[in-house]
Amino acid sequence: MTESRPHTLFCFGTLLDPRVRAAVFGRTVPAEPASLPGCTAGPLAADGRDATLRRSHGSTVEGGVLHLTDRELAAVDAHLVADHVRRRVRLASGEAAWAHLDARPLRAASRIVIVGDSIAYGRCDPRGGWAGRLAAAHIGANETEHRVFNLAVPGSTLTDVAEQTPALLSARHPDTLLVAAGINDSAVPVTAPASEPGRLPDLTRSLDALAGAARRHDARLVVLGPLWLDESRTGDFEGLRFTTARALALREALRSWCADRQLDFLDLWEPLRDRPELFVDGLHPDAPGHRELYRQLSTLDCRMPALA
Repeated sequence: MTESRPHTLFCFGTLLDPRVRAAVFGRTVPAEPASLPGCTAGPLAADGRDATLRRSHGSTVEGGVLHLTDRELAAVDAHLVADHVRRRVRLASGEAAWAHLDARPLRAASRIVIVGDSIAYGRCDPRGGWAGRLAAAHIGANETEHRVFNLAVPGSTLTDVAEQTPALLSARHPDTLLVAAGINDSAVPVTAPASEPGRLPDLTRSLDALAGAARRHDARLVVLGPLWLDESRTGDFEGLRFTTARALALREALRSWCADRQLDFLDLWEPLRDRPELFVDGLHPDAPGHRELYRQLSTLDCRMPALA
C-alpha cells in the first residue's frame, strides 16, 4: 500500500523527546527546530501529557516539526488528550503546518474579533447580546491581555462580511476571528412563492475569503451556526421571509464547510429551539435569549464565569 505524502506537524513538550516519538510512531522520527508565533504553551498537565497551546500576541513557542504519514498523524491525535484538536497554523518560517490546539477555541483566545449581523451586534438587548456578555467575561478574566472587538453590522450577509472584514483586522491584531453571520443569506423575498424556497446562495467564496484573511493574521477562524427561529413570526420581516428549513440548510452548509477544512464550528441552534418566548420578533433574541446563548458558548467553549 502506498503511503501518503508527508504531513508537517509542529510539536512541543513531550513529542520533542525522541523516546516518546519512538513509542508513538514505532520508528525514529527526526524533529527539525521550528517556532510558532502568536502562541504560548503552559506547563505539562498533571498526568504528564502536553498542555494546550494558547494564543498570545507577540509570543512564540519554540518546538520542532515532524514529517509524518497519515497513520503517524493519526497516532499523534490518539496520543494527545481530548482537549486537543488538530488545526492548520503558520510557522515563523512562513511554512504551513498542523498543530494541536485547545479544542475550545475561545478558551484559548486572547484577542477576539467578532464579525456578523444584527444578532451578533446585540440588537434587542441593552447589554450587547451574547457578544457583550462574552466580552465582559473575557476581558474581566485578564484585563491586561484580553481584548474583544465587536465589528458586527446589522443586516450583513456573509458576502458583506467577507468584503468588509480584511481591512479591519490589521489594527486589532486578532488571534481569533469569530464569524457569526449568515442568517441573512437564508432569507428570501416575501414575494417569492412559499412553495419554491430555492437554494441557498453559494457561501464558499465568502467563507474561503474569511479563512484567508484569518490566515494572513495568524488568527484562528471560528464559525458560529445560526439560531433556531420562530417561523410563525417571521412571515414578513422588512420584506424578507425567514424559514426554519432554510436556517437548517444554512446550519448544515456551515458545518460541512468547516468539517471539510478542519475549522471550528460552534452550534448555537439548540439553546433557543422551541423557545419562542426568548425572541422579540421571532428572529432576534431578547436579553434572556442572549443570556442563554452566552451560557451555551461558555459551556461548549469558553469556561468563562456566569453572568447575570
